Amino acid sequence: MHPQWQDPEVIARLVRTARTVAVVGVSARPDRPSHQIAHYLHRQGLRVFPVNPALREVFGLQVYPDLAAVPEHIDIVDVFRRSEVVAPVAEQAIEVKAGALWLQLGIEDEASCAKAAAAGLDVVVNRCLMVDHRNLTG
Repeated sequence: MHPQWQDPEVIARLVRTARTVAVVGVSARPDRPSHQIAHYLHRQGLRVFPVNPALREVFGLQVYPDLAAVPEHIDIVDVFRRSEVVAPVAEQAIEVKAGALWLQLGIEDEASCAKAAAAGLDVVVNRCLMVDHRNLTG
């Protein structure tokens, strides 16, 4: 994993400036981290776009089948999918011209991250957006 994908300056800038976050792999189950983190970000005032083709709604928000269906520019694509299925998510993030690809704790895909970075997206790997948000915004 490239050290720049854990760059504290990039993380701080993303956390402080992002207004829209697509949470890919969101769960309807409140005990799941994807649900908890998406709900936290929503409560913090970010525009959260849950993404999961198997769901219609989660904590009162419409769920989108994929990134292409999200009706606004996405500042951060926050990924809660197994490492082996990150590639199509990264491709979609590039296609929709998202600002950043953020892979949650335990998720890594070096080739997809390199491709996203080469396309101009900021990349963060193996970090929790909620933890970084809490640490940087108090």
